[in-house]
Amino acid sequence: MASTIPDPVPGRHDTANAPEEAAPATGTPCPEEAAPATGTPCPEEAAPATGTPCPAEAPAAPERAAARIEAHGIDHIPDADRRGRPRELFAVWAAANVNYLSLLSGGVLLLLGLTLAQALAVIVVGNLFWLLTGVLAISGPASGTPSEVITRAIYGVRGNRVNNAVVGWAISVCYFALNLAAAASAATALVERAGVAPGDGVTAVVVVVIAALTLAISVWGHAAIVKLYLPITLVLALAFTVVAVSVSGHADLSYRPAEPLGGTALWATLGAGLALIAAGPLSYTTSADFSRYLPRTTSKRAVVGWTALGGFLPSVVVCSLGALAATAVDMSDPQSGLESILPGWFTSAFLLALVLGTIAINALTAYSAGLALQAVGLRIRRSYSVLVDGAAAVSLTLYALLVSDLLDTMSDVLQLSVVLLGPSAALYATDILLRRNCYDGPALTDESPGSRFWYTGGVNVPGALALASGVAAAALCVDTVYTGPVAAALGGVDLSLPVGMLVAAGSYALLMRPGRDAAEGL
Repeated sequence: MASTIPDPVPGRHDTANAPEEAAPATGTPCPEEAAPATGTPCPEEAAPATGTPCPAEAPAAPERAAARIEAHGIDHIPDADRRGRPRELFAVWAAANVNYLSLLSGGVLLLLGLTLAQALAVIVVGNLFWLLTGVLAISGPASGTPSEVITRAIYGVRGNRVNNAVVGWAISVCYFALNLAAAASAATALVERAGVAPGDGVTAVVVVVIAALTLAISVWGHAAIVKLYLPITLVLALAFTVVAVSVSGHADLSYRPAEPLGGTALWATLGAGLALIAAGPLSYTTSADFSRYLPRTTSKRAVVGWTALGGFLPSVVVCSLGALAATAVDMSDPQSGLESILPGWFTSAFLLALVLGTIAINALTAYSAGLALQAVGLRIRRSYSVLVDGAAAVSLTLYALLVSDLLDTMSDVLQLSVVLLGPSAALYATDILLRRNCYDGPALTDESPGSRFWYTGGVNVPGALALASGVAAAALCVDTVYTGPVAAALGGVDLSLPVGMLVAAGSYALLMRPGRDAAEGL
């Protein structure tokens, strides 16, 4: 099917895309087209003909890279600046997924009425979508650009601005706010334990302080994230090991609700639970943002494997802990409930771990949101765009904490976001398959009319139609803050996730069939 997309051709590099550092204008062939090396080939792919060592032998990122603010924004990363090993991606994703929101999600499944066994099955199946996140990550080393730029191949230069504004920036800010609200609840409890009287003013200060720590990592950038996240992963793993021991001693492994669900009600709840858990991995359609610095010839299987494992393993463990805890305590008030079964000496450390985990996940979210804001067309430095994201997220967080109910807000946002995220992720993965992961980074950064990815008036019609079709199909099937007609006809069974993804992927594959002229946007 790769013949459906003509081979990319180098385009003029538009330095407006690189407010911090211009990328070179010369195009580079895809790994599949690179000339083979005369020496021993790298595992799974040929080594570059210049004699550069295999990715597994490449030196790790220099220490000095983490000591300065990242210069690159949405511009192309030249080969000379590529560094690191794919296994570093494990810690990046693991640290980001040992967090309060995952713990709450696991507990919510039992509050919805599922048995423990049903909840654990939903947790495993929902987190299998981390494989999709891993697949999307392979486009980073191939193009040397972030996901926010790669998707110009799908939607066109102008169409992608709309995509980044909605799917990239707005949803990222919502997730930032949800995680920040959860962390602020834990941090506020910690402050109260220190003798500070609770109040809206204290909550506001706590939110701002946590956001500032988070944004500091995001502003510092990619190298700082890679360097910091391994020790953060180790600290969080130790803390949650203590939680696991405490929870396992109180959990009821045969838990069933007083009135178990059955029939249509059960299937409706399973669908809602699956959407809730899958929303986590699906929210990272930006995984190429964190793999784009890897050498071009990095093993695709290694990128997929380390990314997926880094997200899947901790997510399953932490969500499962939330479900297990819900068999013993009231997870509608998770903080008080968990404190009742944790050792007294560990409570403060646990609250600190919750805050640290949220800082880790939100630093990734803010980093990608900053890139999305640049890709929308805002001509500011990446570091400044991250600060704009933080200001918006803090405002939403204060609303979630001071005005609305956090658990209800979290559940509704996560389930509803799948209507957009599912089709978007499926479309991205389909494009990778159609192009055989062959992306010309410099051409993608060219936003001028007549450039390789300008298509028709700046919009790739097949991509826009496929996304609209997928979102419309998902909206007809959703059952969350509103009930779509298909869901209503099925008694509340929510099929928005599989239907939206299948319609989007199928439409795109059909519209980008052989014989269509990509230069005309078809």
